[in-house]
Amino acid sequence: KNGVTCVEITLHVGYGTFEPVRVRELSRHSVSPEECEITPEAAAILNSAKNNKKRILAIGTTTTRALEFFATKKGMIESGRAIVDLTVTPGYKFKFVDALLTNFHLPKSSLLVMVSTFAGYDLIMNAYRHAVQQRYRFYSYGDCMLIL
Repeated sequence: KNGVTCVEITLHVGYGTFEPVRVRELSRHSVSPEECEITPEAAAILNSAKNNKKRILAIGTTTTRALEFFATKKGMIESGRAIVDLTVTPGYKFKFVDALLTNFHLPKSSLLVMVSTFAGYDLIMNAYRHAVQQRYRFYSYGDCMLIL
């Protein structure tokens, strides 16, 4: 509808996604692995959209993590079932996801690190200052932001 195609992938989100970062050097932090599956049909739809210069909007950081894990160096999605062990930290270059709809995450979380890596630290910190001033709700059932 309205030129939007939704594609489902299977994710098994674990508690590790929500664990705080406990190291000073982000490159030493790793997010717990999670199981994910992208069917050949889903991969074909996603790759067709990318080839046709459509924006790829991931709904959530876990979806972003899964899509980036299954993305090849050429920026296409391979189908399959795998244990996703990707940890996104500053310096990571996103290969597939162009836009992200996500919650306002808690401080010292790998999710906040991923969002900051995606959009840029300064932009995200400005958005968070605004969110705090406006009393937005944080965490999984709070308010969200669309990062384009």
